[in-house]
This record gives sequence, C-alpha cells and structure tokens, in this order.
Amino acid sequence: MKKKLKFILPVPILLVVLGAAYMTVLAPKKAVASPPKVNGTLVELPTDFVVNLAGGHYGKISVGLLLSTPPPPTATTAGVTTLPQDAEIRAVITDALTGLQPDVLIDRSSRHGVLTKLLAQLKKSTDEPVTQVLITDLAVQ
Repeated sequence: MKKKLKFILPVPILLVVLGAAYMTVLAPKKAVASPPKVNGTLVELPTDFVVNLAGGHYGKISVGLLLSTPPPPTATTAGVTTLPQDAEIRAVITDALTGLQPDVLIDRSSRHGVLTKLLAQLKKSTDEPVTQVLITDLAVQ
C-alpha cells in the first residue's frame, strides 16, 4: 500500500506544477489593443488638381484630408464625399501650389514643408476640422 502512495501522491503535485508553468509561460497572452494609426476620417478630394508650376512646368496632384470629425452624412453622394467648404479648400490649395518650383514638389522634405503651410492656410481660411493634408498622387512635368 505504501508503494502505491509513493506513485499516487506525486501525480497531483506534478499536475499543479505543470498547470502553473503553462499559465505563466505557455498560455497565449491577451492581445493589447494598439491605438489606431490614423486618428480621424480620411477624405480624398473628388478631382485632381492641375497647377502651373514655375518654368513652364505643371503638376497633377491628388489631395486627401484627415479630418478630426467625420463630414456630415449628406456630404457623400454615390460614394464621393464633397466637403461643405470644398470650393474654398480647392482655392487655398491651388493658390499655394501655383508657381512653385517643380523640385519643391519632387523633394520629400520640401514637399512636407509645403504640406505644413497648406495645413496652416486651410485652418486659417476654412472651418473644416482638417488635421493633416496628404498628397496621394503626384506627377510633375
């Protein structure tokens, strides 16, 4: 009888140790929700911009805006979103880009400077909740 106890007694202890090891080392960890990479609503302006650049060049540019709040539901028709102040936004962007040197749009750091200025001008001239300006497509000739 004592021989059987020597074999039976370690089994529950071994199960407890293995269970604790599984829970601390092998059990899948709970996934931590990462914050969203884009905070806000992305709205691409419906048509491209064709602007005259310095030296007889021109640029064709698509622009997207990151808004802190979504546009009103009435702004979307047939899958295309038109912001209430779309005309003013387009005027500010066209004025800011017309006459630039082509290299300013081609060079990444210079282009980011232009985007920063565009954002400041849009915040000053419109009531749209723009938090970032994005150039989604760019061609310069």
